[in-house]
Amino acid sequence: MSQYYLSVMLFVLFVALVAGRAVMLKRQGIKAIVFGNTDKSDYLLVPFMLLIVYTISSKAFGLPLFQPLVAPFWPSGLPGIGGIALCAAVLIGLAASLASFGDSFRVGIDDQSPDKLVTTGMFAYSRNPIYVCFDLFFAGQFLIHRNIAIAVAVVGFALVIHRQILREERFLASHYGDEYTEYRNRVRRYL
Repeated sequence: MSQYYLSVMLFVLFVALVAGRAVMLKRQGIKAIVFGNTDKSDYLLVPFMLLIVYTISSKAFGLPLFQPLVAPFWPSGLPGIGGIALCAAVLIGLAASLASFGDSFRVGIDDQSPDKLVTTGMFAYSRNPIYVCFDLFFAGQFLIHRNIAIAVAVVGFALVIHRQILREERFLASHYGDEYTEYRNRVRRYL
C-alpha cells in the first residue's frame, strides 16, 4: 500500500475522531459544533482544509492538480514513513485529548453555554493539545506529500489556528478569570 493511500486513511481517521466526538455529545444534548457562531472569520480555516483534503486525495486517487503544486520537494519517500508514524502517533494523542476534554469539547467558541475549564489529562501538559495535534498531524502529512500545496496549506492552517487560540484565550480569561490565569501561568500554550 502506498504512503499516499495511508495518508488518506489516516486523514479519514483524524476526521472521524473529531466528528465522532461531536456526534456523541449531540446525542447528550450538547452542541459541540459552534464553529463560526461568534466570529465568521472562523471560516478562514475552510480554504486551507479544502486544499489539504484535495491535495492528499489527488495523489492517492489521481485527481487532477497543477503538477508544480504537487511535485515533491525531494525524491526520497523515506520522510514519508516518518510522516505516517507521526500522523499515527498524533491520532493517539488526539483521542487522549478528546477524552480529556470530556463534555467540554467544542469546535469554536461557545459563549452561550461554556462548560467547566479543563485542566487535567492532556490539558495538564498543553493548554491546546487538540490544536497541537492538528498542527502535528498536518506536518506529518507534509512529510508524506512533501510538496508546495501541502506546505502552504500547513503554514496557513497553523497561522489561522494560532489566531483562534489567541481569541479563545481572551474568552477563557474573561469567562474563568483567576482560575484561567493560574492555569495559564502553570501550563504552556503549546508544548
